[in-house]
Amino acid sequence: MKKVLKVVGYVFGGLLLLLAGFCAYVAAVGVPTYDPPTIPEITVEKTPARVARGEVIAQIQCMECHANNQNQVTGKFLNEVPAIFGKLYSKNITQDKEKGIGNWTDGEIMYFLRTGIRRDGSYAPVMPQYPHMADEDLKSVVAWLRSDRFPVQATKEEGPESELSFVSKLLTHTLMKPLPYSPELVSLPDSTDPVALGRYTADAIGDCYSCHSGDLIDQDKIHPEKTKGYYGGGIEMVGDGGKPIVTANLTFDEKTGIAKKYTKEQFIRMVQTGVRPDGTILRRPMSPRPMLSNRELGAIYEYLKTVPKIQNDIAKRNAELELQNTQNQKATAGR
Repeated sequence: MKKVLKVVGYVFGGLLLLLAGFCAYVAAVGVPTYDPPTIPEITVEKTPARVARGEVIAQIQCMECHANNQNQVTGKFLNEVPAIFGKLYSKNITQDKEKGIGNWTDGEIMYFLRTGIRRDGSYAPVMPQYPHMADEDLKSVVAWLRSDRFPVQATKEEGPESELSFVSKLLTHTLMKPLPYSPELVSLPDSTDPVALGRYTADAIGDCYSCHSGDLIDQDKIHPEKTKGYYGGGIEMVGDGGKPIVTANLTFDEKTGIAKKYTKEQFIRMVQTGVRPDGTILRRPMSPRPMLSNRELGAIYEYLKTVPKIQNDIAKRNAELELQNTQNQKATAGR
């Protein structure tokens, strides 16, 4: 028996040493790099229609994370990200050739948006990837980045480098990986099919499920519908004033979802204006989306009806967090 325990002890000790060695390696190396990719040669025609469409997508995605107080996409501190991941800053994506992306080719931008890999093989774990965005919409984003619009004009202003925590570094060696690049054409959805249009707008353009699911990290970007807790909400993020907030359940669960909370018209108005039917205001990090049309938001509503229902009482969890936050503030003040 003693011999068995001794062997078990050796095995356990060996595993601990391996784990410690792996953790030391992760801490020393940081975010892994990859071989410089083969970038497709793509030249995007900068038409007025593409710039206008790209601006809509940019207002949903690029501006939200990269725009500073002067409304230029110089990068900024991402204060909605929980502190466990470190201090995260977005990058300068203006037309500046030194600090921004002025020297990037159209193909390099599109490849990066699809995969998260830059032309030198470095990986951007903070940046979302857009594998399901149609080629035409992706080209529209590029056209906007190349346009005369004020937010993208060249400036050398930039934020600090991100200070990734050990947790973030570990995730880039395990769960968080760049996506493969596919040369296959990604087409726009059938605009006459509201469910298809809604799914495309919510998943491919809005990336809504990444916040309104069960896990911020463990997500299936290739098959979004397989993501844990898809549209059931529950991710704890940092809201206004540093207060924690849990993302909403957008499924049509009758008790805890949006089935009885919003008609289609109320849902459209809430997303566009940020005001709920009862007059309360949406809290950050959710912000109004006035750039989305009634048709697009109505289509999202129709798509959410088809998503499997999840019972997840977000209101209760937010109330518990609010109470806990109040108690912590009182305890701090009483010291």
